Amino acid sequence: MFVRALSLRDFRSWDALVLDLRPGCTVFVGPNGHGKTNILEALGYLSALSSHRVSSDAPLMRSGTGRAFTGATVVNVGRELTVDVELNEGKSNRARINQSPTRRPREILGILQTVLFAPEDLSLVRGDPGDRRRYLDELLTSRIPRMAAVRADYDRVLRQRSALLKTAGGALRRVSRKSDRSTEEGASALATLEVWDGHLAAHGAQLLAGRLHLVHDLAPHLAQSYHSLAPESRPAGIRYRSSLGDSLPPEFVEPARQPEAGDIAFLEKRFLHELSVMRSKEIDRGVCLVGPHRDDLELHLGDTPAKGFASHGESWSVALSLRLAAFALLRSDGSDPVLMLDDVFAELDRRRRRALAEIAVDAEQVLITAAVAEDVPKELDAVGFGVEAHDTDHGRISRIAEETGEAGHDG
Repeated sequence: MFVRALSLRDFRSWDALVLDLRPGCTVFVGPNGHGKTNILEALGYLSALSSHRVSSDAPLMRSGTGRAFTGATVVNVGRELTVDVELNEGKSNRARINQSPTRRPREILGILQTVLFAPEDLSLVRGDPGDRRRYLDELLTSRIPRMAAVRADYDRVLRQRSALLKTAGGALRRVSRKSDRSTEEGASALATLEVWDGHLAAHGAQLLAGRLHLVHDLAPHLAQSYHSLAPESRPAGIRYRSSLGDSLPPEFVEPARQPEAGDIAFLEKRFLHELSVMRSKEIDRGVCLVGPHRDDLELHLGDTPAKGFASHGESWSVALSLRLAAFALLRSDGSDPVLMLDDVFAELDRRRRRALAEIAVDAEQVLITAAVAEDVPKELDAVGFGVEAHDTDHGRISRIAEETGEAGHDG
């Protein structure tokens, strides 16, 4: 898979950009803050319908415009498709495939698959569980686009159930503590909560099963990627930690376990059981305490958790290995995703830089950003573009300079 053409309009610092790309390695060179990362961010948005840098769409719209556009022509095993998304402030975003509008933007998921490694990825090791859940879910929907609808349904039910726990907390507490359904308000609130329990368990079981299958498939690729980056280090491993706790047998969340056909039904049953066990605590606290939204992906080096114990260099290697494992897994499904490396070579020592280059040189398309061309290993034989920004009455606008020829020297 590779991107043949990219088009941006009012996206971040770009008022307009039309760029032809080709397979192989391309590097965008320019000082920090001049717009080169925005190019990768735009492609990442087309791949995941989200940014790796911000949680909302508003910062993606060039200042004063209230809108943004990103589109790409993607070639995959000889088939060419053009996808684009229009972001609109205060209105729903709109997506198209080959100029034909889609009913929902998520229908474009899977057409462009990307794997992006950026400095922010250190949070995959050192950050909150939410960063690791997002990593899993974005990779899951890239492999299985229909899981985006499952995620959306789960999030919708979670919001509704959380609102019920907060707004009807008093009535629910009275029923819970007195075991009395005599009040109409309490009986209604409890019945409504039980309905939402069923919906949450149904959607949550599908999402949890998808994550468990993903961790099973991802684990060997992570181990191999980490070994290639740090062969002298302890082996890297992953394990899924579920909020269902003792409701799941310990071996159920081990990566070595082979997923089974009955997993979703089993998980839904255990989900409902754990919701009943935690009901009083949820009512008292007014929050949902059970479900994939509270799970985590545990990272280990040997028998030691990576978070809090790994050195700075080890943490970088684990974070990079997670991305390279995602790349290897998507490749094993039948097509190379576009590999994007955002200003990361400068963060790596010489050995890790060479190890990453050996992996990248074999990818169908690699897009790299760098402050200086010398940060890019020469074995990548990259085509270089200069990126620079100019101040205007409307802010900073980025421009692509003329092609600089081959870029990359062994720093």
